[in-house]
Amino acid sequence: MDARRGILYGARQTQNERGYTLTTRSITYDLEEGRLRQARFAPSPNCGPRPEGCGVDLLVIHNISLPPGCFGGDCIERLFTNCLDWEEHPFFAEIRGAEVSAHLLIRRDGELVQFVNFDERAWHAGQSCHDGRDNCNDFSIGIELEGTDEDAYTDAQYRALAGVTGALMDYYASLSPDRIVGHSDIAPGRKTDPGPAFDWNRFRRGLGIEPGNGDRT
Repeated sequence: MDARRGILYGARQTQNERGYTLTTRSITYDLEEGRLRQARFAPSPNCGPRPEGCGVDLLVIHNISLPPGCFGGDCIERLFTNCLDWEEHPFFAEIRGAEVSAHLLIRRDGELVQFVNFDERAWHAGQSCHDGRDNCNDFSIGIELEGTDEDAYTDAQYRALAGVTGALMDYYASLSPDRIVGHSDIAPGRKTDPGPAFDWNRFRRGLGIEPGNGDRT
């Protein structure tokens, strides 16, 4: 497989070149030049180049709902593209002027919306640290799940997240199961997402990773 192109084909187990057993699904996920073909692209201005020599070696899972606890609508997309009307809802006054983004949003029905090319630096992590390295935006990909810390994520979201993650691990040689974290892991005390509602064991089973290959306790 071309190292710059990650593809998952459905309904069988395969072993990638680094020895991880991945259970592939009926949906095909195809990445090329930092873009996911299965995602609708809504470009965000809140991004930039990664520092020279800094590649992708971390995946950060977040959650988001706007207004909080409300699903559907286009508020998340308008936030990430700097088009949100701050007067539309009382909560928006608390985030007025925020310029943020994520690489990818997975909606409740599994729809994929990409805002930033995976090769570029999205503004999703904020003040953060992983393995002694600050500024996780420099070397990470941020995926937002439409949801909250307390509401169960949907079957469609788990399927999409597992498929996209597998494709990303094929696409980026330095990204592996033990390099997948929650926002709360890199910003403890400041962030709590994806929260207790996120089932890490289910996510790992969706990837089809054998026990011992990147298990999270």
